[in-house]
Amino acid sequence: MAGQQFQYDDSGNTFFYFLTSFVGLIVIPATYYLWPRDQNAEQLRLKSLRKVHGRCLWYRLRLMKAQQSIIPTLKKAALLFGWAVFLLLAYKVSKLDREYQEYNPYEVLGLDQGASVSEIKKQYRLLSLKFHPDKGGDEDLFMRIAKAHSALTNDESRQNWETYGNPDGPRATSFGIALPAWIVDSKNSMLVLLVYGLAFMVILPVVVGTWWYRSIRYSGDQILINTTQLFMHFMYKTPNMNMKRLSMVLTAAFEFDPRSNKEATIRPTDNIQVPQLIRELGNINVKKKEPPFCYPYSLKARVLVMAHLARMEVSDDIEEDQRFVVRKSPALLQEMVNVGCQLTMMANSRGGFHAPRLVSIENCMKLTQMIVQGLQESKSPLLQLPHFEEEHLRYCVSKKYKVRSLQDLVSLKDSDRRSMLRFLGEEKYDEVMAVLASFPSITMDTKLQVLDDEDSNNITAGSIVTVTVTLTRKRMAEVFEKEQNVTPCLVVGEEASTEDAATQGDVSKTKAKVWQNKTKAAKKTKQSKKKKLTKKKPLPLPAAKAKQANGSASGSEVVAVAKEDEEDGSDKGSESEEGEGNKDSPSERDEESDKQSDTEQDEIAGDDEEEWEALQQSIQRRERALLETKSKVTHPVYSLYYPEEKHEWWWLYIADRKDQTLVSMPYHVCTLKDTEEVELKFPAPSKTGNFQYSVILRSDSYLGLDQIRPLKLEVHEAKAVLDNHPQWDIPETEEEDEEQEDSDGIEESEEEDEDND
Repeated sequence: MAGQQFQYDDSGNTFFYFLTSFVGLIVIPATYYLWPRDQNAEQLRLKSLRKVHGRCLWYRLRLMKAQQSIIPTLKKAALLFGWAVFLLLAYKVSKLDREYQEYNPYEVLGLDQGASVSEIKKQYRLLSLKFHPDKGGDEDLFMRIAKAHSALTNDESRQNWETYGNPDGPRATSFGIALPAWIVDSKNSMLVLLVYGLAFMVILPVVVGTWWYRSIRYSGDQILINTTQLFMHFMYKTPNMNMKRLSMVLTAAFEFDPRSNKEATIRPTDNIQVPQLIRELGNINVKKKEPPFCYPYSLKARVLVMAHLARMEVSDDIEEDQRFVVRKSPALLQEMVNVGCQLTMMANSRGGFHAPRLVSIENCMKLTQMIVQGLQESKSPLLQLPHFEEEHLRYCVSKKYKVRSLQDLVSLKDSDRRSMLRFLGEEKYDEVMAVLASFPSITMDTKLQVLDDEDSNNITAGSIVTVTVTLTRKRMAEVFEKEQNVTPCLVVGEEASTEDAATQGDVSKTKAKVWQNKTKAAKKTKQSKKKKLTKKKPLPLPAAKAKQANGSASGSEVVAVAKEDEEDGSDKGSESEEGEGNKDSPSERDEESDKQSDTEQDEIAGDDEEEWEALQQSIQRRERALLETKSKVTHPVYSLYYPEEKHEWWWLYIADRKDQTLVSMPYHVCTLKDTEEVELKFPAPSKTGNFQYSVILRSDSYLGLDQIRPLKLEVHEAKAVLDNHPQWDIPETEEEDEEQEDSDGIEESEEEDEDND
């Protein structure tokens, strides 16, 4: 019976196969993931952004980093070295001899396949005389020759060879272990044991433990758990948080503490430079003794954030620390927004404490905008543009222009804009216009409905309301283009009117008089409506014509009188038709009622189909949203003082500004490139009546681009739940008939069985 036999590779051939496969499994995926991307594409992208973002801090830092970085070169060198090793091993394997070959006795004897027995014996005698050990031949070779002769002449050996490929019969299966024999050699046993113990008992546990210890300290958004708990404590403690308190809580995050984060540093020069900044800024609330606001790391971070908002220059020693604090702040403020939403949900569900006020959550969003743009809360949004300084704002807010926001600047005519910004040169003006044209212009459309309900437009108390918001992002340049396209159209219309006037002569004058009398006609139609409300009898048509002939009444009065007469006539006609209808036979009435009921049913069926299609479309949108993974790379933000490239993101939520509460949780829109559809859900109020909410869109990058849309809710009383639906009300007679039919069927089946027996 065949067995199994394991042996180490003494020759080392199998080990090369193993080593080639192992190196290939490492080199091929590493090349796909780690090979540096095309640097030319990144350079071209930066070059295309240079006109708009050339003055931004993040753009200049990116250019410096691209020039100084040697990491791509090192990656390429390491990967090329790996490929060289892989190709060398593959070449080595291709040159190895085949160790395991199929046994063929004809080849051993030097005969052709299918030789006769006499030829085999003759060849065996010749080879025996030549290779017999007694004749001085090779013993191993002679044993192989004898074995081949036996395999071809002996019936049993020949059968074994034809069946098992070996004249001796089935042999043990041999497995070669792809490790060289020196690894299990007794001389090297201690060294091998030491390497195994060091790798699996020291290095592996240390690596896994270090990774696990670091990972459990962070949340899914890479924020320290201690920082999240700190935010929750202070937002619970201070539901109404102003901007000053908010900045203190932000800079107390453990991300800025060197004991919790190695990226944060405390320098010896901080004892000199931080107090100097405090004196220049003023009103930093240094004497606050409440921990952790009084800790050195928190005070330093707060001073650096305030200096960033004031656009103050700091020394080179702490400039890198300031960039680190500013770079971390938007993610921390987003975590504060999430914490505020969690506390609001807990307060709504459990109660027992006050939820954070709406102003606290909105202050987090405003502070994010301020940090990205490097502006204080009281500063004008126009300072986001290049070459704008404080002294230039007086030209904008003058009585002639009254430009206080970016929208006001866009709405100006080009001539007025150039006149207002005459303090800028032509080159600077073009740069300002290019930057302003890159700013986003968002169009927001809302749709209110109750999904999964019979009447989706009827909002009942306690129902789940879905507000579908469609956001369309355009560039401010398109707003410029619209304004430029509107004015030429007006000019063309004026030219056409002048040409018509020149050709028609007096006709144009009469048209002008009619155009001038439009307001009078509107006023007189209103008077005619008032006459209808007072139920005065209209004048007869001939009298109205006579008045028109005398010039005492205008054309609008005649039209109004004619319309009233037509309405009266239609009323009389309807009365006469009703009278005739009453004279119809009962069968005709039944036919008409059947037709009306059929048309009503068709309309209801059509409405049901539309609602069903809308429901299916919403379900498909949700499935696509779950399956698709959209990129968060949208549009680069123009920020003069932010040290990192940032993309446009938005917050979208519904709030009750009267009660200062959140109605729906803020949705962070991170994938708005051109168009995005967002569904906001919230429970309708438990009381009936009219409610006024607001749909709010806030940017996390720009000041002055927020939008607020009113949302009116008319809540009706919920329908009563029917305990006994009419379809289950079965009369007693029908139940008795069904029971009687069942009993008759059973008796008939029994009689049939007896007949068959």
